[in-house]
Amino acid sequence: MQTLDEIVASAPIFAELHQDDLLTIAGCSRTAQFAEGEYVFREGQQADVFYLLRRGAVALETFAPGRGPLRLATVHEGEILGWSWLFAPYRWHFDARALESTRAVAFDGECLRGKCDEDHDLGYELMQRFAQIMVSRLQATRFQLLDVYGNGRG
Repeated sequence: MQTLDEIVASAPIFAELHQDDLLTIAGCSRTAQFAEGEYVFREGQQADVFYLLRRGAVALETFAPGRGPLRLATVHEGEILGWSWLFAPYRWHFDARALESTRAVAFDGECLRGKCDEDHDLGYELMQRFAQIMVSRLQATRFQLLDVYGNGRG
């Protein structure tokens, strides 16, 4: 069984960080579990955490009046869930619901923001890595929209 320090060190998002930075990040983490159908977070709630999925899958959803919840993306094991902890007012913009039994490492956003304020090099590294996740997810959403609506043009 791996320790949190080992899990953090082996996560692709933290690849090539200095050992001290990995220990700092791991110090702001804990394990988390979600049952199938359980909400990880809800739109509008305080965003004070992000997750590294270890097992399972989580749907990012938004509610559409008259249609109900719409799935925007699915986050799988090995991927990061959540970036709203980085930006004030620190509120979730979507719902996240476990599609199956899910295990994760939860990272305390307030703890990490404080560590990044103390160590701007660490803050810069994390911001670059999360920016890459955001760009990737936005591109995936763009392609999804093109697939859904792209055939409507004449």
